[in-house]
Amino acid sequence: MIRAALELLHTATEPTIEAYDVEAPDEAGPQQWACPVNLATESTGSLGDRLAAEVARLRPWSAETRRARGRTLFGASGADPDQVDEVAAALVTIAETGDVLVPPASEVDWAFSMPLLIRHLADDLRTFYHEAVAAQPGPGAPNHDALNDWIFGGTALGDTLTAIADHLTEVEDQPMTKLVRGFLIPEGRFRGGSAFPTDRSGQQPAARGTEAQTATDPKAS
Repeated sequence: MIRAALELLHTATEPTIEAYDVEAPDEAGPQQWACPVNLATESTGSLGDRLAAEVARLRPWSAETRRARGRTLFGASGADPDQVDEVAAALVTIAETGDVLVPPASEVDWAFSMPLLIRHLADDLRTFYHEAVAAQPGPGAPNHDALNDWIFGGTALGDTLTAIADHLTEVEDQPMTKLVRGFLIPEGRFRGGSAFPTDRSGQQPAARGTEAQTATDPKAS
């Protein structure tokens, strides 16, 4: 579509609108789509085990999308498409250690420093999941909200990203960590509110009920 728009620069002599003969694919909303891949596994152990099991189940489907399209959007972190396990392991390390300022040890030559690297690690793994879903048969691709409902509705990836967002929140005097948190978690899915900073301290304001309880609770003073 971008190529078609740029081609107009060769012919258009004034502002113009031209029909584009490729129809956008139908999209399904949160109530219309369910992931056709069963991610339930026998692994009920560590977060790393759960995420590794999900990646293993999605790997052949993601590879099928890459083959059909002849390209992939995976790689923003600096990892190659065959290094998805390293990306998943890096995210798990951050989630389990809480260290959001030091890059996790890896054979990958990461393209960014921390904490900004976290955003691109998450983008790469989300891309891997999205491309896996794109290879599945069925009517209509999921829209943005449907994909987020799936990922943050119980997958190990969603749990991993939420844990990392909590660690980013705990870091003081590092405004970048709060910005990365906003890029990491979709709007409205971080502890019931926005993941982006909403006051000068970089913290979310307490819920009204919490403020009221603090004001009236004798233990608070």
